[in-house]
Amino acid sequence: MIRFALAQINPTVGDFAGNFDKIISFVKLAHRQKADLILFPELALCGYPPEDLLLNQRFLDANRRYLKKIAAVADKINIICGYASARGEAVFNSAAVLSDRQVTLVYDKIALPDYGAFNEKRYFQPGNRIPLVRIGDTAIGIGIGEDIQASHAKADLLAGLGNRLLVNLCSSPYHLHKTKERIRLLQRKAKASRCYVAYVNTVGAQDELVFAGGSLVIDFNGKVIARAQQFVEELLIVDLPCYRQKNGGPAIQVGGGVLLGDELYAVEQVELKLTRRRKKRRPIRRQVIRRLPEPEEIYQVLVLGTGDYIRKNGFTKALLGLSGGVDSALAAAVAVDALGHTNVEALFMPSEFTLAISRQAAAKQAKLLKIKLYEMSIDNLYAAYRHDLGPFFRNLPEDTTEENIQARIRGNLLMAFSNKFGHLVLNTGNKSEAAVGYCTLYGDMVGGFAVLKDIPKTMVYKICRYLNRSRKREIIAREIIIRPPSAELRKDQLDSDALPPYDILDKILQAFIEENKPVAEIIKAGFDRKVVERVVRMVMASEHKRRQAPPGVRITPCTFDQEHHWPITNQF
Repeated sequence: MIRFALAQINPTVGDFAGNFDKIISFVKLAHRQKADLILFPELALCGYPPEDLLLNQRFLDANRRYLKKIAAVADKINIICGYASARGEAVFNSAAVLSDRQVTLVYDKIALPDYGAFNEKRYFQPGNRIPLVRIGDTAIGIGIGEDIQASHAKADLLAGLGNRLLVNLCSSPYHLHKTKERIRLLQRKAKASRCYVAYVNTVGAQDELVFAGGSLVIDFNGKVIARAQQFVEELLIVDLPCYRQKNGGPAIQVGGGVLLGDELYAVEQVELKLTRRRKKRRPIRRQVIRRLPEPEEIYQVLVLGTGDYIRKNGFTKALLGLSGGVDSALAAAVAVDALGHTNVEALFMPSEFTLAISRQAAAKQAKLLKIKLYEMSIDNLYAAYRHDLGPFFRNLPEDTTEENIQARIRGNLLMAFSNKFGHLVLNTGNKSEAAVGYCTLYGDMVGGFAVLKDIPKTMVYKICRYLNRSRKREIIAREIIIRPPSAELRKDQLDSDALPPYDILDKILQAFIEENKPVAEIIKAGFDRKVVERVVRMVMASEHKRRQAPPGVRITPCTFDQEHHWPITNQF
């Protein structure tokens, strides 16, 4: 029996000392659990994605220096850890096999993704070696991230070389439905190769990206036999029968190498020792944590992404505008779960157009979340603006200019509080509004981090209802959920004055942005031609606003920051 540990950790990009301490603490924990081998995620030592830090020689030197420090503790346990390696001018996304206090083998990732949130071909060279690791009677194949994908033959080659266990070190950013897709992919690989598959994934957040964890082990029948929790650090311990793989044909070998497509790869082999205490071990009970329901999963992504962004950038407290609307209510709930209620404060900024229900709803929401709520009217500031601009705007009708002034006054007040007290301002806008430009530059778009940036309006409501139902109490005030949405920048204003109903708008945006469908096809699906054409025009005309928005949590497979960049100057 081989006992191995999947170390699902939350590293910080560039924090080598902190990441080293975290790795060592998990190594010690795995050793106490009598594990033979511990696996760490892709680029665990330096954090993922390091982006242009990989162009800095000091950064690469730190990878090498701290890897040697980790190797020094690899005496009673074997370690496989992701890091960035450099040889000459070439940089690699690598996995180091550490044993007997030394680096015994280095594997360089072969399949480098360059789509969506990935840009690895900008920084890394593909590897040209295939690792063969044997521990006892068990042959282990090593892959990193994309190496396991169906579009790449690396996993099939490893199985063909007689491996019993395929390990995949991964830092896979979350997006909606990806967890389910990833499990299905790994199950297909396990069944096709007749191997166990161990997938260890990073947890935590880096800028807009959130890594969900959910590390798991799948047997050769495609069954999930062990799974870690999502969104928390954890050490998953798994016992595996120790015997040679008899299934799978031999790989084509040429001169000591193997063919992968048209490329010839060198084969490197290493033998690792089993722990001397293995005979004293008792079999452990396998842990299989169930996946979270989709609304809970999305909510936990928001909490983890917001909390890590704030903490990893040196902040301890957050501030947001609480309007009595659904977006700010949900953003406040996320912040409280991320930081604790004593570290979140809110500012209610009414005007002459603010309804009484908004004041009541904001006060109730603050009470439900136990956060401090300040009230500061913008009426005097708004009057001063109008007075000073009056001579220039004489005889001109009021329009969105006056509405936007109110939003910008509120943005200024939030930033003043931020500068004075050191709180990070959380932006509360949603994806539907950003898509069509229903937001004000330097007004409601201010903030250091956008909690709901990639959340459509209808999903905001869905999550709010789910929270109240699943927690069996009011997390989001009921009157906020049921009231019609309004910016309250003029008398009796509703969002529906300027936009189609959100259930229609979000379906059109889903088709146009997420699914990249042409306008004619969207109309053919049953939507009004004028509405579709108007929505698309609004989307295309609002790119300049989206480019100036703060970073925010990535939720959908198609974000404005990563997957969609339209030209600002565009007459198509």
